[in-house]
Amino acid sequence: MNALSHYPADLQIDYPDHPLDKLTSFFRPLTVIPIALLLALLSGPGAQHQLPLFLYGGGVTFAATALMLRFRHKYPRWWYDWNVALVKFSTRVGAYICLMRDEYPSTDQEQAVHIDLPYPDVKNLSGGMPLVKWSLAIPHYIVLWTLWVAAIFCVIVAWFAILFTGHYPRTLFNFVAGVFRWSLRVAAYAFLLTTDEYPPFSLE
Repeated sequence: MNALSHYPADLQIDYPDHPLDKLTSFFRPLTVIPIALLLALLSGPGAQHQLPLFLYGGGVTFAATALMLRFRHKYPRWWYDWNVALVKFSTRVGAYICLMRDEYPSTDQEQAVHIDLPYPDVKNLSGGMPLVKWSLAIPHYIVLWTLWVAAIFCVIVAWFAILFTGHYPRTLFNFVAGVFRWSLRVAAYAFLLTTDEYPPFSLE
């Protein structure tokens, strides 16, 4: 059981307990192109200026949700559903890019990437916080930038390991999954606006 599972945003990626496909892993930068293009279309023209796409996607309704929470104290359920669906899709694509799974990312099925992001009780959300939470999370951005650089190196090492052994080293897998998890919690706090609870500095 995850020690920080009480935080209202969590992510688990199933470790592949079978040999990964060496051929598709070798050509992963090419095989991901079609689904990555689809994700880019969904994420909007500003996505390239945001945090890494698979952290939360550029197409989340951040500004509109922040204003709605501030002035109407509402979080429309369909906005939440869209945000969560995009986050799940983009995370599946991210896991595929990072060689963590062989199955091609689905646009709608959960597959092996499990995200728990409960619909918020708006009565417990501060009306003014959505306008400043993105700035309060700046320390997390700095740490996550470093962690994602390390994760990229882990994926490169894992790529060679898969080509030679067919397996993703468990330690590297857990680290990359932890970076995804940390990123999701920061996104839930600062951009998805589903919680006012400050995210922990933890990969667990």
